[in-house]
Amino acid sequence: MYRFRRLRRDERIRSMMQETRLHPKDFIYPIFVIEGENIKNPVESMPGIFQYSIDRLEEILEQVKEAGIGGIMLFGIPVHKDPQGSQAYAEDGITQRAVRFIKEKYPEIYIVVDICLCEYTSHGHCGMVQGEEILNDETLPYLVKMAVSLAEAGADMAAPSDMMDGRVAAIREGLDQAGFTQMPIMAYSAKFASAYYGPFRDAAHSAPGFGDRKSYQMDFANGQEALREIAADIDEGADIVMVKPALAYLDVLKEAALTFDVPLAVYNVSGEYAMVKAAAANGWIDEKRIVMENLTAMKRAGAKIIITYHALEVVDWIS
Repeated sequence: MYRFRRLRRDERIRSMMQETRLHPKDFIYPIFVIEGENIKNPVESMPGIFQYSIDRLEEILEQVKEAGIGGIMLFGIPVHKDPQGSQAYAEDGITQRAVRFIKEKYPEIYIVVDICLCEYTSHGHCGMVQGEEILNDETLPYLVKMAVSLAEAGADMAAPSDMMDGRVAAIREGLDQAGFTQMPIMAYSAKFASAYYGPFRDAAHSAPGFGDRKSYQMDFANGQEALREIAADIDEGADIVMVKPALAYLDVLKEAALTFDVPLAVYNVSGEYAMVKAAAANGWIDEKRIVMENLTAMKRAGAKIIITYHALEVVDWIS
C-alpha cells in the first residue's frame, strides 16, 4: 500500500511538496478613480474597497508599491455621461488623467486599463444603443478610440471587457496604426453574464439603464462556447485571455489551460469578494484560509494572472 500521508506528516514536508504557490506578482489590483477632490468613498457592498479622487490616489498606490504586486487595473467614474460615452476617450477624461498622474508619480507600477464604455455611457451599456438593441460594429470605433487615448496617456496594457464581436482585432489594428505595436491586449474573452458582478456596478456606477447584458455577455451554462470565444480572441491578436468570474468557472479556466498555449488571466470578481467579506464579518468562515484556498484554486486551474480585490491582504499573508 502506498502511504500518501508520509508526505503530509508535518508542515516542513507539506511545504516542500506543495505544487501551487501564490506570489505577489500573480496579482493585479483593481482601483476605482472618481472625479472630484479629496474623495475616498467606501464601497458599501465591498468592505475595504474605495473610490479615490486623483489627489488621494497616492494612499492606495503606496500600498501597491510596497506590496510589490504585478500591477493595477483602473476603472474611471466620470461626472458627465452621454450616449456615446465620450469621456471614455477624452484627452482630459478621468481615466486618462489618472494614468498620467500614476506614470508621473509611480512609473514602476504597471497599469492595465479596462476598455469598455459602460461606466461612461448615460444608458450604462457597453456599446452604442439603438432603441434597446446594443450595436456591435458601430461600437468598435469607440473602443479603439478609448484604447488609443489611454495608450497615449501612458497605460501599459489594454483589457477590453465589452464583449463585442471583433473588438480585439479592431483594437489591435488601432493601436498598431497609432504606433503602439508593443502594447499588449488582455481580452476578457470568456466573460459570462453573471450575478456575481452586482457590487462592482455599485463601485463603478455602471449598472445598465434598461434590460441586461445577456445579448453580449456569455450564457453561464455554456462551456464550449467559452472556448470558441477564447480561440477567436487569440486569432484576433489577444496576448492574454481571461475567464470572468472565477470560482464558478474554474472548469472553463482549466479547459482553456489544457487547450491553449497562451497566458491565462482570471478575475476574482466583486460578488465573490463581497460574499467572503460578509461571511467573515459574521464569523462564519476563516477569511484568510478561505481566500488563500480560493486564489490557490485559481492558480492551480491555470491562471497566470489573478485580478483580485484581495491582493494587498494576500501579499501580507504570504510574506
